[in-house]
Amino acid sequence: MRIGIDARTILNPEKGDAIGVGHYTYQLIRHLLEIDKENEYVLFFDWRVREKDVKKFSRPNVKIKFYPFSDYKKYLPGAYNELLGTATLVREHLDVVHTTSAMSRIPVAYRGKTVVTIHDLAAYKVPEVFPKIKRTRIRTSLSLMVSHANRIIAVSESTEKDIREIFGYPENNINVIYSGFDRRLFEESKMSREKVLEKYGVNNGRKYILFLGTIEPVKNITRLFEAFKLFGESRADVGSGKSEYKLVMAGKNGWLASEYKQIAKDLGIAKDVIFTGYIIGDELVPLFKNADFFVMPSLYEGFGMTVLEAFATGTPVIASNVSSVPEVAGDAAFLVDPLSTQEIATAMTRLANDENLKNELREKGKKQLEKFDWEKCARETLEVYKSLNR
Repeated sequence: MRIGIDARTILNPEKGDAIGVGHYTYQLIRHLLEIDKENEYVLFFDWRVREKDVKKFSRPNVKIKFYPFSDYKKYLPGAYNELLGTATLVREHLDVVHTTSAMSRIPVAYRGKTVVTIHDLAAYKVPEVFPKIKRTRIRTSLSLMVSHANRIIAVSESTEKDIREIFGYPENNINVIYSGFDRRLFEESKMSREKVLEKYGVNNGRKYILFLGTIEPVKNITRLFEAFKLFGESRADVGSGKSEYKLVMAGKNGWLASEYKQIAKDLGIAKDVIFTGYIIGDELVPLFKNADFFVMPSLYEGFGMTVLEAFATGTPVIASNVSSVPEVAGDAAFLVDPLSTQEIATAMTRLANDENLKNELREKGKKQLEKFDWEKCARETLEVYKSLNR
């Protein structure tokens, strides 16, 4: 077979710590090339990626192809992807094309066999957490890719269910393949614990609760703040009104991020909430390991990789009981209703007070992590390619 994979979500492959879809694409390709020496691969990269950055993908059975027409986008909005994108794919005589994100569209005019990975359907399930223009763009792209795909890979059973319910897509044409987890990234850190904690102001002896993710409405930030306020009030020192915990909000700013600092002020918790901004890979391990526990009360998650990251560092987890999270977390996390501020606060109190519970969750987290393996993901994905060419 001659297999094409759209790798344009990988912009910094040499770092090995791309986030989200970029990380998925990088790990999938890396493991496919390790296990498959027979089939030919054509990897399509963005023209902005330097050739030296993709050398690690060089193999006798690999061709690196850079989309040559990105410079023309401003002159051919929309049409450039259809016309020139189709021509680029047709020229390679591919048996199957895989796009690892519905937002990296395969041109509708392309008539070859296609596979698309769908990571989440939040734009349909919780539309209120997106700005209108972004919601419309995501829905349009998802709808086009679902109608065009010969086979869909869903990253969770929850996502598979959503695809069937929303689009009426045939169940037999959907494969649920869990993403893997790269333990190497969480075995050690080049940055010292003291340096990281000092950088983010959490080295003052106070405990902290860690949140990691884009600061945006889908992550349920307002209810998290309200729950933290209730938690802090229940633990405040008599007379001082001061809790022994801080809440560390680690992640880049997303939609409405600027409003959350004001919300923290309005709730009277601003002095105990730390916004770190984007966290580089080497800083994650110390931040996780030194947190008393991790909290992810999202309204929706397509997969929930940060839960696995917490498991890998032995950090107890509080997480939502919605969408894919119970699948990923299993019984290794304290699951809560994300719409209940009181339930989130109660979970915080339970973990803060119960060392036995935290130790139990740590042990269960290690076992749960074993279920997510990139080589397994690659082997199952390769079987999807083969199924379209039998």
